[in-house]
Amino acid sequence: MPSRTDRPGPAKSAGQDRIAVIDIGSNSIRLVVYDRLSRSPVAVFNEKVLCGLGKTMQKTGRLNPDGVKLALQNLARFRRLVDGMAVSHVDVLATAAVRDAVDGDAFAARVLKETGFRITVLSGEDEARLAAMGVLSGTPGADGLAGDLGGGSLEVVGLDRGVIGRQATLPLGPFRLAEAGDGKPGATIKLIDTQLETLPWIAEAKGRAFHPVGGNWRALAKMHMEQVRHPLHVIHDYTVPAAEMIEFAGLIGRQSRSSLEKIPGISRRRVDTLPLAALVMERLLVAARPDKVIFSAQGLREGHLFDLLTPEERRRDPLLSACRDVAEWIGRFGQAETIAQWTAPLFVGEDEAAARLRQAACLLSDLGWMEHPDYRAEHGFLRTLRMPFGGADHADRAFLALAIFVRYAGTLESPLLEGAKGLVSASALARANILGLALRLAHTLTGGAATLLQRTALRLGEEALVLSLPADAGMLAGEVVQRRLDSLAKALNRTGDIQVQRGPKPVG
Repeated sequence: MPSRTDRPGPAKSAGQDRIAVIDIGSNSIRLVVYDRLSRSPVAVFNEKVLCGLGKTMQKTGRLNPDGVKLALQNLARFRRLVDGMAVSHVDVLATAAVRDAVDGDAFAARVLKETGFRITVLSGEDEARLAAMGVLSGTPGADGLAGDLGGGSLEVVGLDRGVIGRQATLPLGPFRLAEAGDGKPGATIKLIDTQLETLPWIAEAKGRAFHPVGGNWRALAKMHMEQVRHPLHVIHDYTVPAAEMIEFAGLIGRQSRSSLEKIPGISRRRVDTLPLAALVMERLLVAARPDKVIFSAQGLREGHLFDLLTPEERRRDPLLSACRDVAEWIGRFGQAETIAQWTAPLFVGEDEAAARLRQAACLLSDLGWMEHPDYRAEHGFLRTLRMPFGGADHADRAFLALAIFVRYAGTLESPLLEGAKGLVSASALARANILGLALRLAHTLTGGAATLLQRTALRLGEEALVLSLPADAGMLAGEVVQRRLDSLAKALNRTGDIQVQRGPKPVG
């Protein structure tokens, strides 16, 4: 079959112009418009349509005619949208259905003629690599195995602490399994196992992690969250013990359509494919034997953008990059880095991971200044908890959100916080409280002005927490500052003491 691999070029003026990715899969097509090409791009528009292009391919070898009609209608709509949004660069990527269909070339030509979109049809190897790049963009250092399940194929990629290893594409998408297995779980399992046996190297993931990507597997994660009443409905980095997921996926994979339809929250368009996707998950976990499953919300589209970045940009921390972007958008005085240095004496001996989270919290510490004062704590907490950034697991998210709540409320006493508290350890909860109180003191002391904060300091003694002020800025101290210093000192089992330095030192 002729290759259709017109490689897209990088977005021009990276960091300034909007870039869009259209993903044409076997089950769905999706348009995502991002604010710019960056380490932590923000989706400003996201729309998915379930077309089912690959629904009949196993029997006919051709794209589903109804799916083609629906795809063309929506691609024409997407063209109008990206033009209206002044998107400067659009990449259109197609995967298994268009790649394998005998009329895939004709479809691509028709799309070009009717919409002006030039499709890049990814090879199985490219699809697997970009899916793995997506996992790594949101989970740097991912180790074990990544799997991207689309409607027509399963891409499997080995990961060695952030390095992409062997990869393969298998014809295990739900559409193909539905036709080949004739709706019988036993026959379907045999087909899946036979294909997985061709990849003995996936056993190298034993005792490590499996990182699933794809809409059906995200739906499976949501169902599991509902069952266990997980307090945070964020797919990215949702982690489940592999043994537990094997049992759950096996249960879902053997449910009838009528049983699944009774479960709240399941899309009717996924009722037919979800059991098959669950069976693939179950059998893959049995074969690979990882110890945990870490779901990724970032896949092929994000991997494509990640691939366009320079190696230096890829090495940047996704969490700190996202938080720094937020600080630049909403911050008033650019004081985040100064606050990070100012709070450091309270956390002597912290490890690298803890210092990283403290820096992220400092970057987010002015998040709610434009909100009504009565709602700043709630707004800051919820926005931080649910923010679409990578590089943070659910415990990290909860820590940051709790610290931001304390920064505005001065307390951890609120029913709103109960779910998040359950995601962190007792020691992490104590650190979040201390950090939040320190942020509250810093913003109260100087109004957020970095030039003033730089000339003050905290010193943690054996019995007292000392706030040191320059001689010419003693007026910064006041009743509110003393109360907030006392609250922070109490959390550290100290007393609060404000000391004004001797000798005139001009402020500025």
